Amino acid sequence: MKSLKPFIAAIAFILAPLAHAHGEFFLHDAYARASAPGAPNSAAFMVLDNQSKVLKRVVSASTPAAKRVELHEHAMVDGMMEMRQIAQILVPKGEQVILKPGGLHVMLFDLVKPLEVGEHISLTLTTADGHTLTKQIPVKTVMAGMKHHSGSE
Repeated sequence: MKSLKPFIAAIAFILAPLAHAHGEFFLHDAYARASAPGAPNSAAFMVLDNQSKVLKRVVSASTPAAKRVELHEHAMVDGMMEMRQIAQILVPKGEQVILKPGGLHVMLFDLVKPLEVGEHISLTLTTADGHTLTKQIPVKTVMAGMKHHSGSE
C-alpha cells in the first residue's frame, strides 16, 4: 500500500490543473420560463461566470425537456427587434455574461411536455473545448416586465 501513495499523488498532481481549469467556469442563477398553455416553446436564462484565464465559448445546449435547443439573442434588424440563433456565446476571461429575457438566452423548442412552475429540468451547456456544465434548474414564471418570479434557486 505504501508504494501506491506516490503514484496516486502523482496522478492527482497531473489531473488537478485540468479539473481546476474547468472548475473556474460556472453556471448560476439559472431558470427556465414556465410555458404558456399550448405553447410548444420556452427559454432558459442564467449567469455564465468565467473565472478562468481563457475565453470560454458556449457552443451548444441540451435538455431532455425539449426536442431542439438553440442559443439565441435579440438584435435590432431593420428597425425591428428580432430573436435569432447564434453559433456561440462568448464569456471573456474573468467576466460574467447574463442570459436574460430580451437578451441572450437558450431557446427550448418542441417541449416534451409543458414546463410548470415548481418543476426542475436538467440543462447542459457545452463549451468549444468540449467541457459540459449540467445543472438542474427551476421552472419559474416570467412576467411581462421581464423579471423572473416564484420558485426558489
